[in-house]
Amino acid sequence: MFYSGEDTGSGLGPDLDEGVNFFIDFWNTIDWNAIFSSIIIALIQILAAVIIFFVLKKLGHYLIEFVFKGYMKEKKTVPNRLNTLYKLSKNSYHAILYFFLVYTILEVMGIPVGTLVASAGVVGLALSLGAQGFVSDIVNGFMILLEKQIDVGDVVELSGILGTVEDVNLKTTKVKDFDGTTHFIPNRSITVISNRSRSDMRVMIQIRLLPHTDLHFVRKVMEEVNAEMIPQREEITIEPMEVSFVPIGTAQMAAQIIMYTKAGTEFAMRNLFYEKYVDALRQAGVELPTVNLDLQNQ
Repeated sequence: MFYSGEDTGSGLGPDLDEGVNFFIDFWNTIDWNAIFSSIIIALIQILAAVIIFFVLKKLGHYLIEFVFKGYMKEKKTVPNRLNTLYKLSKNSYHAILYFFLVYTILEVMGIPVGTLVASAGVVGLALSLGAQGFVSDIVNGFMILLEKQIDVGDVVELSGILGTVEDVNLKTTKVKDFDGTTHFIPNRSITVISNRSRSDMRVMIQIRLLPHTDLHFVRKVMEEVNAEMIPQREEITIEPMEVSFVPIGTAQMAAQIIMYTKAGTEFAMRNLFYEKYVDALRQAGVELPTVNLDLQNQ
C-alpha cells in the first residue's frame, strides 16, 4: 500500500473538519461563567419576587380582614353589603398582585413586556368580536355593584334561579340554591333581579276547611294561637290583622292568614305557624280535610 505522508487531519474530510473546528472555536468563545451567573441571578430575582408576592398577599389579606372585621365588630352586625365589598376587595387585590408577579418574572427573563403589550393590541383588535360577551359581563357586573342591586347573603331570583347570593364580582354572580346546588351566572345573562331581602316578605297561609265547619270557632282558635305566638317572634314585622275565609275552588274554602316577616325568615315563620294552627284546630276538635293543604308565600 502506498502512503503519501501528507496530514489528512481527522480523516473526516476537509469540509467536515472545518465545521467541527468552527463549532469548537465557537464553544470556546462562550463565557459560560457569565451565563451561569446570569441564570443564578435571574433565579434569585424570581425567588425574591415570589417571596415578596406571598408576603404582600398575606399582609394585604390581614389588613383587609382587620379593617372589615373591625367595622363589623363595632357595628355588631354583618351587613350583606359589607360582605360583598369584602370579597370584591380581596379578589381585586389578588388580581393586581398576580399581574405584577407575572410582569416581574417576564422582565427578569428578558422578555420585552412592552413589545408584547403593543402586539396584544393588534391581537385584541382581532379578538374584539369574540370578547363582546366578556365585556358585557364586566359592564353589567359593574352596574350591579354600583347600584347595589344585590349583596352577599341576599335571597334573590336570577334567570329563573332562586337562592342565596354567595359571591358577586365583575364577571359572574354565584348563587346557592335551596337544595344546595351552586350556580355561576354570567352577569350578561342577568336581565331582571328579584331581590327578596330588601323589604319585609309577605307570608300567606291557607288551611282548607270542610263546608260544615264552624267559622267563628275556627277564627277564635287561630286568634288564640296568634296571641300566644306573635309576641314571641321578633321576626314578624306586621301582625295578621284578622283571620279571613276565602273560596279556593268549587264548594271549598280555607282560613287565610297574612302576615309580614323580616326578609329571609318567611319560610321558617310559615312552617311554624302552619304547624301551630293545625295542631290547635285538631286539639279543639275541628275536623280538617285529608287532602294536601296549600301554603303560598310571596
